[in-house]
Amino acid sequence: MSDSEDHHFESKADAGASKTYPQQAGTIRKNGYIVIKNRPCKVVEVSTSKTGKHGHAKCHFVGIDVFNGKKLEDIVPSSHNCDVPHVTRVEYQLIDVSEDGFVSLLTESGDTKDDLKLPTDDALAAQIKNGFDEGKDMLLTVMSAMGEEQICAVKDIMGKN
Repeated sequence: MSDSEDHHFESKADAGASKTYPQQAGTIRKNGYIVIKNRPCKVVEVSTSKTGKHGHAKCHFVGIDVFNGKKLEDIVPSSHNCDVPHVTRVEYQLIDVSEDGFVSLLTESGDTKDDLKLPTDDALAAQIKNGFDEGKDMLLTVMSAMGEEQICAVKDIMGKN
């Protein structure tokens, strides 16, 4: 082994561990978040079964994927830990909507963020496009979890004519 070799590691993303944190299944409630089948989900229903003759109480979670709206289910012993995604929401001012469906957003630091597409929700996408075409100043809310980001809400900035 020679010490003269340099090893270069290029990281394309954060460490996977920082995208979620453990939480005991029995403490996760409705309207909270949980990871089901490696997807970040908002919990819409939780039911707990009684302990059996030889077992743990079980929690049955029904969640809606926060990005694609699909319904996912999982059953976990209530004393076990589940992964809970770090979900953040950030508001950005809309600068531009390009022909190919990407938006240009202004961050708080004054930089631009150009890596987001219009949302898959047609009504929300239309609201953004129409507002932009009318020259309105709008704030877009971007939700991020587990390395994914998506525009989830829009509002007009009042007071500017």
